[in-house]
This record gives sequence, C-alpha cells and structure tokens, in this order.
Amino acid sequence: MSQVRSDKPFTLAGRTYQSRLLVGTGKYKDMDETRDAIAASGAEIVTVAVRRTNIGQNPGEPNLLDVISPDQYTILPNTAGCYDAADAVRTCRLARELLDGHKLVKLEVLADQKTLFPNVIETLKAAEILVKDGFDVMVYTSDDPIIARQLADMGCVAVMPLAGLIGSGLGICNPYNLRIILEEAKVPVLVDAGVGTASDATIAMELGCEAVLMNSAIAHADNPVLMAQAMKYAVEAGRLAYLAGRMPKKLYASASSPLDGLIK
Repeated sequence: MSQVRSDKPFTLAGRTYQSRLLVGTGKYKDMDETRDAIAASGAEIVTVAVRRTNIGQNPGEPNLLDVISPDQYTILPNTAGCYDAADAVRTCRLARELLDGHKLVKLEVLADQKTLFPNVIETLKAAEILVKDGFDVMVYTSDDPIIARQLADMGCVAVMPLAGLIGSGLGICNPYNLRIILEEAKVPVLVDAGVGTASDATIAMELGCEAVLMNSAIAHADNPVLMAQAMKYAVEAGRLAYLAGRMPKKLYASASSPLDGLIK
C-alpha cells in the first residue's frame, strides 16, 4: 500500500519559513556576490560565522549586515572555527550580544582542521550548556543516529547531520544512517555539509529532510548566483518528490500502458 504524506510547514523555534534552503555567507569573492547569490537562493535563513565575519564586533570594518539585513533574513550565527565546548559557548554568547538578544544559533564544534568532522563529545557538552542558557540550538553533528537522538532529547531545536565532510562536495555518503535519524526524529532534521550540486540537495529532500543547509556548493560554483537559483529549485523539487512518493524499483521492465484492449 502506498504511503500518503501530507505537507507540513517548516518551523524552527516557533517560527515558520517558506524556504527550506538555508545558506552560508562565506567563501564568496566579495559582499556584492554574497548578496546576489543569497537573493537568488530564495533563502530566508542565512548563517554567519561569528569568528570570521564582522557583524558589528569590529567597528570601522565592512559589516555583513549592511548587505544581508536582519530585517529581511533570519541571521543564524554559527560557531565555525571552534574546537571545544567553551569556545563555542563563548561565541554564541557574543552573537547574542551583537544581535540584541538573538537566541537562534548553529552550534558546530570541530574535531580537527583536516576533516572538520564534528567532535561529538564537545558538541554534547556545548549543547547542554546553551540549551540551559536559553538558546535555540541547531546543531551540526555526525550521522550517528544515537547522537542525533541524544541532542534532540537534550532540547536542541534541530539536528543537522553531515552528508559529507564540510566543503567536500561529495554528496550524501551514507543515506542509510540519515534514514534512521529521520525515522526517529522528534525535531527537524537538516542535511548540513557535503552537498556539491543540485541533485545532492534533491536527494536529501527526497529522503525526508526538513531542509538543507549549504555554503561551499554555491560559493565555489563557477557561477554562484546561477547555482544558488538551481539549489532553490532542487530543494523544492526534492520536497515535492518526497510528498508524492516515488514508484517502486523493479528488476525488469513493465509496460507504461495496459495490454488489455489493444487493437489487433
């Protein structure tokens, strides 16, 4: 029997969004390209690396918020570049001060510079502190279903397992673990990291992810603005395909039309 799926709004921390594509702001050639690519993506949530990007902590320097306005986008501060829980917590608290009490943050605590794989032990520590401190925590993590479950139970508002290593463009390396995470999900699950092109984003959405977050796939494309537009449509198509339910795979061919009633 076919599975009937009804759509539901994409909601984070009590706020509903129309776009299921979240984008980053790093690695573009300049702020004009950043602004144009993000606009083309249709994204409503834009993530910013507080340790690498000026959002007011460096007076006199170009401020990203001058081209990515908080009046137009939900700014999602992230802790990229943090390698322990204490540093990540400190970065989130700085972002809250800079953004007038903003609570929604993306937590990522990295294990090393070579792989940028999440350090799940430090991630769990930081998540516990931040949740208790009143933050709405979206958390970058491994594709381990047990860790994802623990983070959700802890009170994180979304879990974001990697599809592949950050900036690798390898696509979804382990769809089976993602399916387990999605089956057990109590909070929104977003693929974060590893997306390389539009088809990767579509596959993530077809698996049932609530949304996809990406940066390098757009910023490192030959034409970032055009790729941003492609990603917008890829996420929309993947969501529709998930809701529609794909046909079953078969070993052999079957006729598209019935054989009964053919003219002889």
